[in-house]
Amino acid sequence: MDRVVVDTNVLLVSISNKSSLHWVFRRLVDRNYELIVTTDILAEYEEVIGRHMGHKVAEAVMAVLENLPNVMFVTSYFKFNLLNDPDDNKFVDCAIAGNANYIVTHDEDFNLLSEIDFPKVKVLKTHQFFKKLPDIK
Repeated sequence: MDRVVVDTNVLLVSISNKSSLHWVFRRLVDRNYELIVTTDILAEYEEVIGRHMGHKVAEAVMAVLENLPNVMFVTSYFKFNLLNDPDDNKFVDCAIAGNANYIVTHDEDFNLLSEIDFPKVKVLKTHQFFKKLPDIK
């Protein structure tokens, strides 16, 4: 099973069942991949979801994330600072600490990672991620 770090904006737009990206959240709930998170990432998820969708939705999503057996909590002891945006670096550090297969994002700032040989962190867009997931029977 793939170990994945999901950027906040991808998670945000995947929550609503009316979204074309709802499959990201649904596949997480269905345990088709492992989501790797840190406390910093969870805090950002909660803040952004609360701001855009309301605090009740944020609390519900956080309850789901905190109780799914395929959500893995890691601690990033080292800050690599590979990206220009400090807010994005927490996702890279999480991916490295959690031995993630890739980060799923549409943020172009992550493209810089393709030029870095070590530590190697792969980045996928959602359509690429979809192709990596197992087929649903």
